Amino acid sequence: MIDGTKPFGPAAAAGMRSAWCGDLRAADDGRAVRVCGWVARRREHGEHLAFVDLRDRTGVVQCVVDGGHDLRPELVVAIEGKVRLRPEGTVNAELATGEVELGDCSVEVLGEAEPPPFAVSDRVDADEAVRLRYRYVDLRRPRMQANLRLRAAVNRALRAAMDGLGFVEVETPLLWTPTPEGAREFAVPSRLQRGSFYVLPQSPQIAKQLLMVSGVDRYYQIARCMRDEDLRADRQFEFTQLDLEASFVGQEDVRAFVTEAVCAAVEAISGRRPEIGTLSWDEALDRYGTDKPDVRLGMELTDLGAVLAQTEARALQAEAVRAVRVEGAGSTGRARLDALQDRAKELGAAGLAWMRVVSGDEGDADIDSPLAKFLTEQERRGIITATEGQPGDLLLAVAGPRRLACRVLGQLRVEIAHDARIAGAAAGSPGAGGGGHRRRGPGGGTDDDLAFVWVVDFPLFEDADDEGTPISAHHPFTMPHPEDLPLLESDPLAVRSQAYDLVCNGWELGSGSIRIHRRDLQDRVFRVLGISETDATERFGFLLDAFRFGAPPHGGFAFGIDRLTALLAGEESIREVIAFPKTQSGSDPMTGAPKPLDPASMRELGLRAAGGGTGRATQPAT
Repeated sequence: MIDGTKPFGPAAAAGMRSAWCGDLRAADDGRAVRVCGWVARRREHGEHLAFVDLRDRTGVVQCVVDGGHDLRPELVVAIEGKVRLRPEGTVNAELATGEVELGDCSVEVLGEAEPPPFAVSDRVDADEAVRLRYRYVDLRRPRMQANLRLRAAVNRALRAAMDGLGFVEVETPLLWTPTPEGAREFAVPSRLQRGSFYVLPQSPQIAKQLLMVSGVDRYYQIARCMRDEDLRADRQFEFTQLDLEASFVGQEDVRAFVTEAVCAAVEAISGRRPEIGTLSWDEALDRYGTDKPDVRLGMELTDLGAVLAQTEARALQAEAVRAVRVEGAGSTGRARLDALQDRAKELGAAGLAWMRVVSGDEGDADIDSPLAKFLTEQERRGIITATEGQPGDLLLAVAGPRRLACRVLGQLRVEIAHDARIAGAAAGSPGAGGGGHRRRGPGGGTDDDLAFVWVVDFPLFEDADDEGTPISAHHPFTMPHPEDLPLLESDPLAVRSQAYDLVCNGWELGSGSIRIHRRDLQDRVFRVLGISETDATERFGFLLDAFRFGAPPHGGFAFGIDRLTALLAGEESIREVIAFPKTQSGSDPMTGAPKPLDPASMRELGLRAAGGGTGRATQPAT
């Protein structure tokens, strides 16, 4: 089990040191050691002595040194001394090395240091832009060191799991050809073929399918991938994923492989194996309003369609009516209710109906709402029964097309839970994430309550464009559900796919599918998508050509290691588990990237700046 503070042991020390700072314990009493690291803190002790906390990647140890040494914070030093027990009454129970200190110390300064731009401490918060500008200082903090070690432990566990399942690690190219995955790609100009470009891979999707044709049978890779998309808490230009593909398998087999890998990683960090449930896409939408459900939050959606089938309340007359119960929120003020209504409209709903559950004249529960006068007594009682409402609760309802009503309420459900957590933290509620050193993950959880769930049976096509042509929900190589093949041309939006996502605490960890390996079926899907034979050949003819020589049934999956690590670390952004991330604007404050190329490099690549600029926008030279 990895907890980020586990001692490395004396055998691990080498080079200029004989011990790690964080390893030393009472059992080392009397041992002469040499430790190396950064000065974390200095405290005067009388006229001639000083206490110096020395920090390395394993932790901190207190050293008693001659007060004449000018040991400023972040100075790089080596200290030789003898381990001894701290005097009675001075033990620091909050420190792993708190029972001991180094005495009879000699100090050697190995590297000078200017005052750091912020304190190297988990107790001090600094602006993220400053942290990223001086990332090499930020990474010294114990929290960041623990995150990097945790990430390494996740990778180690994933590799061990995949090796144990008989998978072979194969590296695929970083210079690739444009692929039909939907996201924008980073282009790399070719010096030797001027005017032509490689792209950096969004994923090894086609390469790994070619490996299945090649007979590799079970492939995996801890793959670096790049997508030129807008950045957010769970997305960076560069990301790392566990990528796998297997032959002669069904989706249950692939999900079992992934489950084993994920459980191995979680167990390596926390010491326990999680349970992973399964929801169909339809069930996830109806119960949680999203295909990325955070199942810990409660507040499941309720279908009021049957209750309100004959209602006279025009605001609730629609294809679908969904409601959510917010327990104990019946006293919510009008300003907050108006804000919720505005938010529902921002999300695309025509409006948001709110209803307070109150005690009726005869002690029975009733509804207080601007809509109450338009609802019959039977409808009011039906709403309360369906939502399991109790006096003091708040009910929120959205009417409209099914997907819209579910998605709007699903988003409000998450935002309400988030706001409640923030309010609880401000009030000091222990369960709301307010106190201690416990970090909070996405959706308000802690590192103790990861809730994984498989979402299966996605639609093959997510919608249709303005011309009525279906749009792939995943990619055009996804195998349709065999029961729905007769609907492929006649009712394509009703066709389910053999695609599956793994979700945790409201974050999509990854996606996968069984692939189409038969050319006749692939041609049918292309025709439905409006992809001509010429276009198909131009875009991915090399894959289709490979299928002519015997393609086995195959399927695969990929999930984000950055996201999994962030969840296990209790972080709210993947930037906190990546050594050198980009800002939300895509820049790197530390290096200044992206930067214009110098004129000589531009000429060598056959590029010139559009509009005669400095190289920020380029085009092939003619």
